[in-house]
Amino acid sequence: MSDIYSPSQVEAYLRSFFGPSVRVLKQSILAKPGKGEEKGYGYGTPLLIEYEDKGGPQKAVLHTVKPGPFGHEHMSDRAQSLLWEHAAFNTLPKHVPSLDVGAFRAGGTTVSLGNVEEFFTLTKYGPGQPYAEDLERIRDTDVLSDNDIARADALCDYLSEIHAVRSVESGLYVRRIRELVGHSECIMGLIDNYPPESRPVLGPRLAAIEKQCVEWRWRLKQRVHRLRQVHGDFHPWNILFDVNDFCLLDRSRGEWGDPADDVACLTMNYLFFSLQRSRRVEGHFERLFQRFWKRYLQATGDKEMLEVVAPFFVFRGLVMAHPVWYPNVGEEVRAMLFDFMESVLAEKSFDPEKVNVYCKG
Repeated sequence: MSDIYSPSQVEAYLRSFFGPSVRVLKQSILAKPGKGEEKGYGYGTPLLIEYEDKGGPQKAVLHTVKPGPFGHEHMSDRAQSLLWEHAAFNTLPKHVPSLDVGAFRAGGTTVSLGNVEEFFTLTKYGPGQPYAEDLERIRDTDVLSDNDIARADALCDYLSEIHAVRSVESGLYVRRIRELVGHSECIMGLIDNYPPESRPVLGPRLAAIEKQCVEWRWRLKQRVHRLRQVHGDFHPWNILFDVNDFCLLDRSRGEWGDPADDVACLTMNYLFFSLQRSRRVEGHFERLFQRFWKRYLQATGDKEMLEVVAPFFVFRGLVMAHPVWYPNVGEEVRAMLFDFMESVLAEKSFDPEKVNVYCKG
């Protein structure tokens, strides 16, 4: 990152922000006031910039956040921190103000983001129809074609392939398990956003599930050898099939995680659509569910997944049983989803053959 601190590049950025009269006089590493040897870690190294413009000599400090643990592993994490600081510094009395927030591009050029209100991404168009439409058709017609089986096998084989890519960043595994339980988009966030009217009935069950998931976090967090390349939100609305080929949408929550996340996300939908149809896992959906698990375990040899998958099932089950996410799901189906979640959390190892036992509580 030494090119980031190049005086010529810093000067070019200051000129783009303050005006063409800016000239950098000196820049140096800035130790924070009161910093002693007892503090061995910091999130970044501030750089003191001494410059002059038409108003005379000036000083500013350029802050970056270095990659590392404590939620700073990803560039998006560090961007989030700096964007928040830019807004928050300027709302507290006597706080040193933030002048701008910017980003370094590849090659060292800069872009100012100080006036940004919202961010966006631009992607290519993904052709095809959501895989969810296949599952809806099977639910409504009770017809399973050879193409349906081929598509399920293709998705299984795809996960087997991407999950073969390992990472040795053990801290990321611990983070993903922590986020599975505590993130606002995951277990605790979903629980906190169940509607108030559902809490008299579901409140005690949700509280018990949350406590069990915290215990599961301690059971899983040391299994750092399981860190693999994942999609992170592998549900049927994020999978588009165009004839026999498919593309994916909306990869979420990081590049790396436990493969159980992806497998639970998809196979939970075979369970979910079957419960909608017949209040049990049977027929074509049971065939897809069992075939997927057997094929995946045979391809990967990852029998350990059966020991870790329970809280990932819970994450997806809480979404499916959620009145906000799925307002039209019948109460009987919601109850069976809760029975399933509670049952798998109580087991040391998940057994796909017992899926209907789990759904009966």
